[in-house]
Amino acid sequence: MSRAVELESTLESAESLAIVCHDNPDPDCLASALALETVARDLGIADVTIAYGGEISHQQNRAFVNMLAISLEPITDTDVGEYDCIAFVDHAQPGVNSDISADTIPDVIVDHHPGETPGATFEDIRTEYGATATIFVEYLRDLEIELTSRLASALLFALHRERLDFVREPTRREYEAALSVYPDADLEALEQLYGSAFSPGTIDAISRAIDSRERRGSSLVANVGKTSETDALPQAADYLLNLEGVDTVLVYGVVGSAIRMSARSIDPRVHMGETLSDGFGELCTVGGHHDMAGGRIELGIFADDMGDADQLIEFIDGRITRRFFDALNLDDER
Repeated sequence: MSRAVELESTLESAESLAIVCHDNPDPDCLASALALETVARDLGIADVTIAYGGEISHQQNRAFVNMLAISLEPITDTDVGEYDCIAFVDHAQPGVNSDISADTIPDVIVDHHPGETPGATFEDIRTEYGATATIFVEYLRDLEIELTSRLASALLFALHRERLDFVREPTRREYEAALSVYPDADLEALEQLYGSAFSPGTIDAISRAIDSRERRGSSLVANVGKTSETDALPQAADYLLNLEGVDTVLVYGVVGSAIRMSARSIDPRVHMGETLSDGFGELCTVGGHHDMAGGRIELGIFADDMGDADQLIEFIDGRITRRFFDALNLDDER
């Protein structure tokens, strides 16, 4: 029995399905949720809800949701316990990078990230894959579900964005998956998505990252200050990685009551997930891949004691920078 048929078998007795995205969902997560919704509706499941935590602040992600008319509900407004079946896409651990309760045990998990799982009825974790969307492309093919232009466009965009246009460690499977959905995709719509404008807040955050950057060898640390634009961090990290001679970047900033971190590397000797874990693992939950990772440190009492954003950034700046460079075994020489 193929994994796709096993998935169908897990879903077929359900009358309702809650698909839970990770916080601040990206195109890979959203397209995967849309694909799972398609599988569920093909089985006759009429009551399907896609829920998410955090916010959708990246301008491309907002355009992605709006252009493809993806119906989403905040997880805080969704009683997942009322659904016959709960599915996690593009993440596996309840309460980790997800607003859902840590004691929630899903029925279905489909993901490509490494890490522990809570023991779902159906788990398909393929860490050797470059995107969760790739797994769903294979499911749809195996189940002979016809692709709509909307779904094909979502999956193609997700495949490109998750692997940053196939520059950062794609696998052969991503190319094959993209080729299979390409004929049905709306290329004009995708061109509009790539041209989505930056918000003023994102531009301001990237500007602060550029101004604050500190370099040691080929590695760089920068902060975006205090921002409400969560997705400005990975965008700033991607931008700074274009700096000549730089192959590893950490960008951090204060978002709400936490320090958010986003890291990128094109150095094959550096594993970003392990690097953040070594540097910050005892302070927060971190996770990621060889080439990209992220983390969140709750400020706790410091957020109350230091209401001024500049003072707060000054307080944490040296500590974040030192821990990151130490994790990379870089000394004080520039």
